[in-house]
Amino acid sequence: MRNFVQPGESITVTAAAAAASGDGVKLGQLFGIASGDAAIGEPLVLTTRGVFDMPKVSTDAFAVGDAVYWRTSDGAVTATASGNTKIGVAVTAAGNPSASVHVRLNGTF
Repeated sequence: MRNFVQPGESITVTAAAAAASGDGVKLGQLFGIASGDAAIGEPLVLTTRGVFDMPKVSTDAFAVGDAVYWRTSDGAVTATASGNTKIGVAVTAAGNPSASVHVRLNGTF
């Protein structure tokens, strides 16, 4: 294919905010996990597919297969759809209270 660019599992963007390796990063409708550290304006590689252990709202509960949403205000994932962006699905159960859940990123919204 003459128009193929890349598989898309990793996307290099310009960091709009400082990011540390493992941080969730949302740029418009693009969401990924920072593969390394970057200061504002530096190149930042985002991994857009895979399963990640992500911090969650401690009072939220997830069953395997539940939708997972990104809460920009604190960088935690939540079960609350309203005002948040769907980023994937839970692949482990996580009860109330717990600190994290394993999330399979969708790669697209």
